[in-house]
Amino acid sequence: MAYLDDYPTLATTDPELVEYVDRFVAEEVLPHGSLDDRTRLIVQLAALIAGQAHGAYRVLLGTVLASGVSPVEVREIVYQAVPYVGLGKALDALTITNEVFVERGVALPLPAQSTTTPANRLARGRQVQGEVVGHAGVDAMYANAPADLAHIQVYLSGNCFGDHLTRTGLDLPTRELITFAFLVAQGGCDPQVKGHVRGNLNVGNDRARLIDVVTQLLPYIGYPRSLNAINAINEVIPPA
Repeated sequence: MAYLDDYPTLATTDPELVEYVDRFVAEEVLPHGSLDDRTRLIVQLAALIAGQAHGAYRVLLGTVLASGVSPVEVREIVYQAVPYVGLGKALDALTITNEVFVERGVALPLPAQSTTTPANRLARGRQVQGEVVGHAGVDAMYANAPADLAHIQVYLSGNCFGDHLTRTGLDLPTRELITFAFLVAQGGCDPQVKGHVRGNLNVGNDRARLIDVVTQLLPYIGYPRSLNAINAINEVIPPA
């Protein structure tokens, strides 16, 4: 299937665009690297959420579900968007997602994936945060936070990590790739991109895998944000 087959009117209205986009993606981008199709589709879906590309998100979501990615996995991508791209963008994506689920006969609500309680979410979140960021780094953030910003560190541990990154449905290395996709796709997050390049390394995603992710995101997010992501990778993990 050609890359733009899901936009059938373009063959009539914009044949030149269809010809070179299909050729570029099919012959150059998709064969590059070793990223499996499932991971490619997951990070692309995350990038479209961050970019608020609602029409393209709806189209790709159909492809993602047809490829065998489960509704639970899709929902987990959308839920994880909340702390990284904001509630507004995530709710827009969730509305589209649930509409597509209903169209496809997926029963809602989906099975719960939360593993924390109000009593343990902070401790569990800080543990997972340490796995991603490094425990010494987390301890330093708490120790160095000014008194009027200490609550933000608690929010990061309890909400960002405790409420979201402890959920089942996706493993931690996949969640870190999704976080990386959210950050590079929305732009303006260069320090956080570098932090999550390190986080990906800490959970087993190496330089080659991150470059493969950026390569497969490039048609969706464009060259400026892709090049910024590559600069972050090079700064944290210099080429051999």
